[in-house]
Amino acid sequence: MDTHGAGTRPFISRVPVSRSRGRKSSPYPSGRDAGTRPAREIAKPRHRGQYVWPCGCGWVWLSFAIDWKFKMAKKRDQRSGPSSGRRENRIHSSSRQLERANSAPDGSKLVILFLFFFFVSSVIAVVVYRLRESSSSSSSSSSSSSSSHKGSYVYSRGLVTADVNYRDVLSENSRASQNISQRHYTYPVLAYITPWNSHGYEMAKRFNSKFTHLSPVWYELKSEQTNLILEGRHNVDRGWISDLKKAGEALILPRVVLEASPAELLKKKQRNKAINIIVTECKEMGYDGIVLESWSRWAAYGILHDPSIRNLALQFVKQLGETLHSTSSHRNNEQRLQLIYVIGPPSSERLQEHDFGPKDLETLSEAVDGFSLMTYDFSNPHNPGPNAPLKWIQFVLRLLLGNSGSRSNSLASKILLGINFYGNDFSLSRDSGGGGGAIIGRDYLALLEKHRPDLQWDKNSGEHFFFYADDRDIRHAVFYPSLKSISLRLEEARSWGCGISIWEIGQGLDYFFDLL
Repeated sequence: MDTHGAGTRPFISRVPVSRSRGRKSSPYPSGRDAGTRPAREIAKPRHRGQYVWPCGCGWVWLSFAIDWKFKMAKKRDQRSGPSSGRRENRIHSSSRQLERANSAPDGSKLVILFLFFFFVSSVIAVVVYRLRESSSSSSSSSSSSSSSHKGSYVYSRGLVTADVNYRDVLSENSRASQNISQRHYTYPVLAYITPWNSHGYEMAKRFNSKFTHLSPVWYELKSEQTNLILEGRHNVDRGWISDLKKAGEALILPRVVLEASPAELLKKKQRNKAINIIVTECKEMGYDGIVLESWSRWAAYGILHDPSIRNLALQFVKQLGETLHSTSSHRNNEQRLQLIYVIGPPSSERLQEHDFGPKDLETLSEAVDGFSLMTYDFSNPHNPGPNAPLKWIQFVLRLLLGNSGSRSNSLASKILLGINFYGNDFSLSRDSGGGGGAIIGRDYLALLEKHRPDLQWDKNSGEHFFFYADDRDIRHAVFYPSLKSISLRLEEARSWGCGISIWEIGQGLDYFFDLL
């Protein structure tokens, strides 16, 4: 990603972040699996929206926000310019009408008076009707929300609030409802689990019934000269898979990343071979399908700007989906293997050639069972701020699915809105080199225990954050999910009829699962 001088983009929520001078490399591995990812994982862009192309997401979105502000200011100036003239015209017009009315016969005055009162009463009636409808809708929504969280520990304790303190988090984070099998979010829920974070394996078993799909991050399809090799079976935990099947009915779809060169992979012969390798692994291991990640890799190779090669890339995904759909699941002969495809958010206000857009969504909609949308990693150490501003999430959904009037769009049901269970600890001092990076639940709790900070709510981004100074007196800003921030994103997804995808469940706090 591009970097730029600190101070040019605090962050979109306008939380007062400042820096001094200097810079050195980040003390954290970049990304959502900080502190736990093997060295070989750190060197490569992972499934976190870490785009490799030269246009940094934070920089582009900053430009977008600034352009939008200037445009709005300009429009206000244009509107305000002639307003005084219009007011004068209205005053003169009103004076002339008043003169005519005074000179008119009494009958005309009565007609004018009648029409005036008729118009005003009509307007009042419409306003009252709409207020009643709004109140009724709000009451219905509140009742529905209350009923959907019936039996939830965190709601009954009043913990889902913007007004939260560190003591509540430290004392309550490990608790959940006694009935952990009850689902509150009724749309599909995909949960990622990484082999370098064992806590995720435990959460998958404990809260199995909260999920519809579980995706352990195990496989990579690589090319060696003309050969294709599927690596990752050594990561597979057969005992864990057996425990999952006993614990609940969540489908198991391991993630497969296409690392193979697209120049070879997208040729018909190699394409057929790759698909056969993947489907065979599903059969032999008893999986329910796969989660495929390839779009970010293809973008990194720079092939998506070419219409013919882009079409071949889409054909690969379609053919894989169709082949999986024609293959029976080990669970049930009538159940078919599924394909979930990973897609990133657009890198700017307008779709770029490498972005996955509405046309691509439409093209793959029949062959793909769900699209795991990576709506996180909005900020980074060079542009510190919220991880996934709510308004940005709404913008991404509108860009893919259309305006709010299209929320009933059938494609929305295939979107799995990305929700992060990790956070970020950003260093704000340029003298220290800036930097910082991802933190997980145990890191967050340790910071709360040590610094006892005031948790602040940023309503613009819909996220909690706090500041602290480390042992070297360097100022930090910490953004980490809260019950309130997660609940807002669940409500947003629900309003579109979307499912959700969580990266990743080993990085969150236990009581987060009480919302699902």
